[in-house]
Amino acid sequence: MKKNKKVWLLVIPILVLLGFILKDTFNQKSIEDLPGGFKEVAFVRNEQNKGGIIRIYAVTVGDVLNADYTGCLELLPVNDYGSTTTVYFFDRTAPYPTSLTIDAPHFDSSKYKAIQISKKYGKKK
Repeated sequence: MKKNKKVWLLVIPILVLLGFILKDTFNQKSIEDLPGGFKEVAFVRNEQNKGGIIRIYAVTVGDVLNADYTGCLELLPVNDYGSTTTVYFFDRTAPYPTSLTIDAPHFDSSKYKAIQISKKYGKKK
C-alpha cells in the first residue's frame, strides 16, 4: 500500500506539469490575436545561419487606428549576434506586396505604401 502511495505522489505532479505544458503549447499568442486585424502576407529571410540573420515581414492591418504595432513587432522573432527583424505594415484596403526581396527597398515602393515600418535588433554577444 505504501508503494502505491509513493507512485501516486510521483505521478500526480508529473501529470500536472504535463497539463501546464500542453496548455501553454496550444495557447500561444500570434499576431492575429492582437487588436488591429494583423495578417502576415509576405516574409523573406537571408540564408545566413551564423549571426546576422535578417528577417523582413509584410503585414496587413485591418484597423489602422486601433492596431497594436509594438505588440505585433514583439511577437516576431529576432536572434542575437546582430540580427534584425523589420516589419512593413500595410493598410489591408490598399494594395500591398505579396512577396519581398532581401535587398532594399524589399518591395516596389512606387506601387505599395507602408503605413508604418518597425524594426528590432538582436543583442550583440
